[in-house]
Amino acid sequence: MNLFATPAVPASTAVLVIAVLTYLSIAAGRVPGLKLDRTGIALLGAIAMMIFSGLPTSTVVGFINWPTILLLFGFFVLSAQLRLSGFFDNVAIGISTQLKNPARFLLVIMLVTAGLSAFLNHDIVCFVFAPVVASALLRRQLNPIPFLIALAIASNIGAAVTPIGNPQNMMIAQVGGLGFSQYLLWCTPPVLFALGSAYAIIWILSRNTLQLTVRTPVIVELAPRPFNRLHTMKGLVILGLVIAFFFAPVPKEIIALTAAGIHLASPKFRTEDLLRLVDWPILVLFMGLFVVTGAFQMTGYGEQAVQWLAHIGLNFHSLPTLALVTAILSNLINNSAAVMLLVKLTSVTHPPIAYVLALANSFGGSLIILGSVSNIIVVQQARKLGIQISFRDFARLGIPVTLAALAGLLAWIAIIS
Repeated sequence: MNLFATPAVPASTAVLVIAVLTYLSIAAGRVPGLKLDRTGIALLGAIAMMIFSGLPTSTVVGFINWPTILLLFGFFVLSAQLRLSGFFDNVAIGISTQLKNPARFLLVIMLVTAGLSAFLNHDIVCFVFAPVVASALLRRQLNPIPFLIALAIASNIGAAVTPIGNPQNMMIAQVGGLGFSQYLLWCTPPVLFALGSAYAIIWILSRNTLQLTVRTPVIVELAPRPFNRLHTMKGLVILGLVIAFFFAPVPKEIIALTAAGIHLASPKFRTEDLLRLVDWPILVLFMGLFVVTGAFQMTGYGEQAVQWLAHIGLNFHSLPTLALVTAILSNLINNSAAVMLLVKLTSVTHPPIAYVLALANSFGGSLIILGSVSNIIVVQQARKLGIQISFRDFARLGIPVTLAALAGLLAWIAIIS
């Protein structure tokens, strides 16, 4: 029984109010007077649902898609092991040797970032790469801003090519029951087009502003982690096996957890060091949003909203419409929150809808700084080195890249259809 519900405020009305307030607060990114971030907002929304929805605790907890959470956790541990092994730092340092040719350097950094982001936590890739690359550019007195923006954009685009590239696409694949190979085949062409377009656009718009006009000192960054070849090879072999098993009819979360268990039983890295690098706020954000959207779906308001939108011509089952709505929502309320909502309003068990949802939220994340967490990480890491990437700087490159990527996606939808 819900002790807080009254006849004047039915539980369904309370659920609607909580869901709307949660998403509005996530869109704003904060609550006036409080120190909440988006993760805290989602968690408070989930707690409010438990109190006011009138649903049993077991039902509310049942809204959480545990296979998605477990799959995310497993990949966070896989990425943490490679980070502790010095793999990411070593790759970033290797990329910096290409600085003699800026055009080649831009291509290499975008290809490597996109490739790693497709199979590992793209936020960690940006976190480690940004300071190493920025410092190398400053030492050669090259403008680091376009290269750092390219790093963030490449991570967003590259993460879309597999169903394990970012948390929201993992969730789409789990909820929709998508096969790894089918996803890869459908999504590779638009991702390659988006990445090629991004390189061309960024180079054309930035090639005349690469040289710094005022000498900028290099602020000493944190020393890179020591490279451990043995444990790097161990991490890469296990990652390769995980991906190989994804083509087999075995639950993906079991595969990822098995790999995580092997790393947790490490003779080299302590459990607390591995778990410290797990992105716990992302896991809590997803769990909170699962509860909020699950309770909202039970009220029937979601289906009514979809029917009303279809009546006025906004049909979420139209792939071009879904692509544009997803990209817009990803920048208004954060791509994770947008996907959590749209998964409840669309049929992700229909593979093309799931593919478009995954690609559009990833491509849309490159529009502005707030479009994805990886963008924010790159900007914050740059600021520590005295590099200021403004909203205008990012939008100048991000907007045309995103428009080109979405145009390529719409063209691909037309071809496939």
